[in-house]
Parts: sequence; structure tokens; C-alpha cells
Amino acid sequence: DIDHLNLRVQKELVEWLNWLKADIGFDGWRFDFAKGYSADVAKIYIDRSEPSFAVAEIWTSLAYGGDGKPNLNQDQHRQELVNWVDKVGGKGPATTFDFTTKGILNVAVEGELWRLRGTDGKAPGMIGWWPAKAVTFVDNHDTGSTQHMWPFPSDRVMQGYAYILTHPGTSCIFYDHFFDWGLKEEIDRLVSVRTRHGIHSESKLQIIEADADLYLAEIDGKVIVKLGPRYDVGNLIPAGFKVAAHGNDYAVW
Repeated sequence: DIDHLNLRVQKELVEWLNWLKADIGFDGWRFDFAKGYSADVAKIYIDRSEPSFAVAEIWTSLAYGGDGKPNLNQDQHRQELVNWVDKVGGKGPATTFDFTTKGILNVAVEGELWRLRGTDGKAPGMIGWWPAKAVTFVDNHDTGSTQHMWPFPSDRVMQGYAYILTHPGTSCIFYDHFFDWGLKEEIDRLVSVRTRHGIHSESKLQIIEADADLYLAEIDGKVIVKLGPRYDVGNLIPAGFKVAAHGNDYAVW
């Protein structure tokens, strides 16, 4: 175990981070198991090494109901993520992985897309509250891959990418999906849409529809994304929008 309250430990870790930055060329940090030490300690490491980007892994359990599924309201879960960033310094480079969005998306794509509109009409994950500080993802080395601890439904992975790559937040692509699953071209098309239209971490999200079989949203007035099997959505798409990417139960205009 590392005693992060030990001043010598702090000093040597800061020196190591600055060496990684100055000599090796790293410019950002990922804080693994960040709930294992206080945000005050993480703030020391960030303030004294000044990375251009830092992201924390704060993986806690969502609130579940008697049916074994996540409750619609996950405010407490995302509040914990927001609190960490607040304590580390909201004006700095600190962000957190949006585990709230990941957990809700896991279930929503299985015929419960209504979950993607919170009670306030906004996105139900951290991106609904503080998108500039939320790093969205579909799976990572813990949740997916060989560890398979909380995997996204494998036949609906591209719906997950259609969501995070068109929505606010800083979206993150999983190596396995991109290089091993044969999804490179599909993911590339979504990345191109995001880049071409300048979708960014603080883009404006307007949720048009969120039913069991249909999620429809407009981002920055430039991009529209549809998830779900429902096809009769033509009347909901404004004139002038053309399909730019599509696949199994998703489309992007």
C-alpha cells in the first residue's frame, strides 16, 4: 500500500510525474482507483505536475431497485463524480470517467431507451450536469475485455458509440472495440461526424424523444442521433438533414 498522506511519498510521486512529463513526453494522467485516496491528495499531484488533462476512475455502484435494474434517478451516483472534480479544482484539467452514463446506457439499449432522459429532461449521467468534466465510454479494460466485469451488451456496442460520439462530454474509444471487434470503420464514421460538426464536451443537447424503442436527440442544432429499432421517425427529422452514419438500430443525420 502507498501512504498518500506521507509527505515524502507525495514529493517523490510529484517528481516522478514531472519526469514523465518533461523527459518522456506524457501530458495527462489517469488516476486509477481514485476513490482509494482523497480528492485532496489528487489535487496535490495535479497542481504540482500541471498536466493538460487528468481523468479519475471513481467506480461505485449505481442505485438499484427491487427488479435488479438501475433506478431512474441516479443523482447520488453522479453527484459523487461531480464532488470529486469540485474538490480537485473545477477550473483545472481534472475530469472523471462518467460511470453513471455507462451504467444507464448498459440497460437502456436493451429496450428501455426512456432511461436516457432524466427527470429534468436532460441526459441522466454526469454529462447532464457537468459535461465538460465527464469522460464517456462504452467499455474499458475492467468492464469489458478479458475481465468482463460490467460489459456492455455485445450486440449493441455501436448504439453505445452512436450515443457517446454524438453527445457532450469527452468521448473515449475502447481499444478492443476499435482494433479487435471489426468496428473500426463504423466508429470512424461517427468520429468523422463529431469532428466535422465540431461537437465538443460542452455541446448543447436537446432530447426530442425517449421511449422504450426510440431515443432521438439533436446536438448543437447540427447533428441528430437515433437509437432503437423504430423506423418511422421521418416526421421528427427537420428538413435538410441527411443520414451520415447508420448501423444496427442506430442512425446519425
